[in-house]
Amino acid sequence: MEITVGIDVSKAQLDVHVHPAGESFAVGNDEVGVAELVERLGKLIDLLGIGIEASGRYERLAVMELAAAGLPVVVLNPAQVRHYGQAIGQRAKTDPIDARLIALFVAAVRPQPRPMADAQTQELAALMQRRRQLVGMLATEKMRRQQAAPGAARVSIARSVSFLEDHLKDLDRHIDKTVRGTPVWREREDLLASVPGIGKTIARTLLAELPELGSLTPKQAAALVGLAPYTRQSGKWRGKTFIGGGRTAVRSALFMGALVAARYNPTLKAFRDRLVASGKPKLVALIATARKLLIILNAILRDAKPWRTA
Repeated sequence: MEITVGIDVSKAQLDVHVHPAGESFAVGNDEVGVAELVERLGKLIDLLGIGIEASGRYERLAVMELAAAGLPVVVLNPAQVRHYGQAIGQRAKTDPIDARLIALFVAAVRPQPRPMADAQTQELAALMQRRRQLVGMLATEKMRRQQAAPGAARVSIARSVSFLEDHLKDLDRHIDKTVRGTPVWREREDLLASVPGIGKTIARTLLAELPELGSLTPKQAAALVGLAPYTRQSGKWRGKTFIGGGRTAVRSALFMGALVAARYNPTLKAFRDRLVASGKPKLVALIATARKLLIILNAILRDAKPWRTA
């Protein structure tokens, strides 16, 4: 009998449900609790999969330790689990009920576990996330400085801007040393940056947040990043096409790359211009350009060959 496990995550606790046995228990979301979780789940026979919803950061310790123990853990999109619950009429919501719903979702959908990023890649991802935070804070403080009247408040804001700029420079130097000092990353960064429109920041975001790039099919890559279009349709009615989900940081980086590539990359500029000339809205053309850019980058890493202008 195949067994699935659902884990609902909170800051302090992990609620666990084992299906179809119906067993539920909770452990602390800390090293001691996760060690107990790994030990208990490691004893299960015919374990098909362990589902845990992405919560931003609270699931990371459990996911890393379960993966390190060789257990089939998969991080799930909460929206997919929620929609599944609506489809089966699950309205009540508590942490134990959510854990059971996740276990049922894994049993029904059978999502495939993906290899977890190694510790070094996770550290790079944390550095790139911190960089995005600093850039956001710096932009906010510069806006405040621009709007502030002369006086002590404006001086304080100026000091904050100077501090953040220095901090960002230090972080960039550290990231640069980390990436350029790792031969595999250095090679992959050079391959990615060979494409007009891809600078260091975008390349390093891809290295950190999409380490699978180069081993994916075009459809898999688009789905992971949230650039795969889907349409709402019922009978003869056909709604608008949307994108969404996936890895937001990567998608945002690719949008910036697509904006630059639409000006300076001959191939992608021609592609984008052709879509606009055919009547596609500019935003739709940008999304399609970002998706095509992603597919190109995936092929470049797969073949280990830099960009060549046709």
